[in-house]
Amino acid sequence: MTKQDLVAGAAQAAGVTKKDASAVLEAVLEQVTKALKKGDSVTITGFGTFRVSHRAARTGVNPRNPSEKIKIPAMKLPAFKAGKSLKDAVK
Repeated sequence: MTKQDLVAGAAQAAGVTKKDASAVLEAVLEQVTKALKKGDSVTITGFGTFRVSHRAARTGVNPRNPSEKIKIPAMKLPAFKAGKSLKDAVK
């Protein structure tokens, strides 16, 4: 399913235009992104939680030259944990 499929389905279910549904979806995604940038988590009850995961710095191996070690920096990654309702629906 693509973003356009999601917009079309939401527009049909809510009885609004695709343009309005697209604007709402963009606004929701923007708010989730802003919250994650600040380091906050976003919980949508019954669906799941978006949060920021921290990956520690580590030493890796250069795939082009396996004898060479490289440093991989620490980073923040977005993560999603599905809620119980979503897990049950997918079963």
